[in-house]
Amino acid sequence: MSDQIPTEIAAEVERQHALIMRGTAYGDEGTRRVMDRELRQRLTESLMEKRPLRVYLGVDPTSPDLHIGHCVTLRKLALFQQLGHQSILLIGDFTGLVGDPSDKDSLRPMQAAEILNRNAATYREQAYKLLDPERTEVRRNSEWLGEMSFGDVVHLASNFTVQQFTGRDTFKNRIDGGQPVYVHEFMYGLMQGYDAVALKADIQLGGTDQTFNIMCGRTLQERQEQHAQIAVLTPILVGTDGKQRMSKSTGNYIGIDEPANSQYGKAMSIPDDVIVRFFDYGTNLADDEVDQIEAGLKSGALKPMDAKRHLARAIVSEWHGEEEAIAAEERWTRTFSQRSVPEDIPEAAIDFAGADQLEVSLPIFLHEIGAAASRAEAKRLVTQGAVRIDDEVVKEQAVEIRSGAVLRVGRRKWYRIVAS
Repeated sequence: MSDQIPTEIAAEVERQHALIMRGTAYGDEGTRRVMDRELRQRLTESLMEKRPLRVYLGVDPTSPDLHIGHCVTLRKLALFQQLGHQSILLIGDFTGLVGDPSDKDSLRPMQAAEILNRNAATYREQAYKLLDPERTEVRRNSEWLGEMSFGDVVHLASNFTVQQFTGRDTFKNRIDGGQPVYVHEFMYGLMQGYDAVALKADIQLGGTDQTFNIMCGRTLQERQEQHAQIAVLTPILVGTDGKQRMSKSTGNYIGIDEPANSQYGKAMSIPDDVIVRFFDYGTNLADDEVDQIEAGLKSGALKPMDAKRHLARAIVSEWHGEEEAIAAEERWTRTFSQRSVPEDIPEAAIDFAGADQLEVSLPIFLHEIGAAASRAEAKRLVTQGAVRIDDEVVKEQAVEIRSGAVLRVGRRKWYRIVAS
């Protein structure tokens, strides 16, 4: 390749590089710098030689459905497709027999082949909701892993040391805790590493938990005199509990094939502190829109409940359409209201002076309507988180309140705010 890179190609490299690296995450800055530099080089070679990069994402069909956590990397695969590169969806029907130990603090149960095959049949169709079927290369790693002899496996294993595996936090923590680590679990990294060799991959996509496995692929490719694949890593989306990673096994997931009402309800249940993360990695909203939502939440101009409604609509709209999203929101609102608010509750009047909402001092207001015996008691209730407006805990002494809002104090006192 010539040292002289045409201006238009250099500009295209920078454009693609910026899109690809947006929203990525690496375990350390050193790894990021290496991958960043190699990505620029590989993009340049691709454009100069007019050869699309081979980019793959592997998914083990250990459950029948993909969830929005899977879509973080699927969106990246779709991006490469849009940029003109060869996108490969690899169904891990062989690696799935072992199961990826990367995110587990105990042995992952082995899966039966018939279950994996049944699940694999649904993965492709679900992935096509984001990928162009005509431009997607779909492979199964049983094509090559299932054909390997025991001698091939021994030769593969000779490229790594036991220390490399036992040094991983996943295994180290179990060993230190006296839990067993089985030999077949070491095979997962070897198998995924060989996938890169078989596919002659330029780039592998994965969550940050896949760093070790992708590096195994780089090692094996170099031993096979291939160009080492580049790791494009994305953050792990937490589940609806806001703590553990999204997973079918823990039940904290939002499936992309789930009914609209179920998706909406699950989105509304997530904790306030992960709202922005869900917008960032669980929706297809543009970056500038997410930035506006984050700024609104930080300033207080946007309430968490309203942000979650926006989030739930965005998720349902992507997978079911705008009409279904509106219907799901209406149903959730009816159900939520019927479940949470008593039918006959007293009204609390406020003079809004023609405005849509008004800032009030909660301790004074609660005392005036009889919800607290004194302002001191009212202040204590607010501080303790015993006051909710529209089912959102309020801990500020002064708040914006709107006509029609439902005020709850403790477990038994309810008020509907009305204009006087």
